[in-house]
Amino acid sequence: MNRKEVSELIGFSADTLRYYERIGVIPPVKRDKNGYRYYRLLDIDWLFLVKCLKDAGLSMEALIEFTKLNQLGENEPAQKAILQEQLVDLERKFAEMKRTRKLLRHKIDTFEDHTAKMDVDHVEELWKMSKFQIPKQE
Repeated sequence: MNRKEVSELIGFSADTLRYYERIGVIPPVKRDKNGYRYYRLLDIDWLFLVKCLKDAGLSMEALIEFTKLNQLGENEPAQKAILQEQLVDLERKFAEMKRTRKLLRHKIDTFEDHTAKMDVDHVEELWKMSKFQIPKQE
């Protein structure tokens, strides 16, 4: 597949594809006889993984490290550790988002009550409500 097709499929611009290859976020891409990049299914799969990891918040440094480990071929535990760390971070962020969503739903559902009682004597004390409490850090 050529660069334009891959750009449309994955959602990275041509400049981003070249940049990611240059800095090591993706392994070097094969070239055809004219020197044009030719993306194989393995390359496309890797780009899809990179996009998902990037969208999930994995840093560029971690993406580069992940790619280097993959190219070495003997560091599967280290690669797996990077993915596990990202999963833990993503789970934490997801829990925070769920808590915030509950809070927003509560505020919307009870909006009229709040605006009618907007004074110092009628504070909800949201931080004390169990459904909104921030989990303790371990």
